[in-house]
Amino acid sequence: MSKLIKVGALLALSASISFGATQAEMDAVKAHVNAGVEFCKKVGITACTEEFNKKESKWVTGDMYIWANDFKGVITAHPKKPLKGKNLWRYKDKKGNTLFADFVRKVQADGEGWVDYVWAHPKTNKQADKTSFVKGIGGDQLIGCGIYKNDGTK
Repeated sequence: MSKLIKVGALLALSASISFGATQAEMDAVKAHVNAGVEFCKKVGITACTEEFNKKESKWVTGDMYIWANDFKGVITAHPKKPLKGKNLWRYKDKKGNTLFADFVRKVQADGEGWVDYVWAHPKTNKQADKTSFVKGIGGDQLIGCGIYKNDGTK
């Protein structure tokens, strides 16, 4: 049994190293989204997306921020880029991922989950691997928050 535990620990460590994000960071992202969902339940979808769109709010913490889009791919909140109102359903990242469509598909299929894609890293401004946790908030909308796997310089 102890060999099994050691193998599991090594696999978890190697996944963390290759992924570039710790389990604690991923847990923080997921907790941030879950808190955002609760906020939306409390104040309503319109009010919460307005709050998520603010550049300075409790929903923006360093590289971690919540954005929202509807199930047609229209961005309803993005505090870091002027994307509100834009339909990004067909947008493809440099690896060919249709990330906003993928976010919707994940929420429609599973209610929530992780989606991998490429996005500009705020510190290097280079395209970097990123994963986001997405979850529905009702009204055919979802919110998400991501974490970078690297800074795009490798």
